[in-house]
Amino acid sequence: MKPLAHIQTLFSIFLILAFPPLASAAPISQMVMTIKNHQFSPSEIKIQPGQKVLLIIKNEDHTPEEFESYSLNREKLINGNSTAKVYIGPLEPGSYKFFGEFFPKTAKGTILVK
Repeated sequence: MKPLAHIQTLFSIFLILAFPPLASAAPISQMVMTIKNHQFSPSEIKIQPGQKVLLIIKNEDHTPEEFESYSLNREKLINGNSTAKVYIGPLEPGSYKFFGEFFPKTAKGTILVK
């Protein structure tokens, strides 16, 4: 094998390993959630097992809130009148609770995976 052909072969193998086909990547769904009057809406989100989701959380209150979930291992501060993004999943079937750390009695919800 000529040296140049050897380099081209190695480079091709590198490209295949470094950049697997993008078509095999699972699509990421987007869901919008609102915080208003210290409550999440919707307070229940249903997703499929193995699905990756981008939660777009719009805080319409003037005060900050924190999206907190021990079972999802997520914590995100969302300032008043602003928007934040939180990625979740892929998840196994089950129920995953979340709450607002600053107003936990009213700001709470569940992500159902089934």
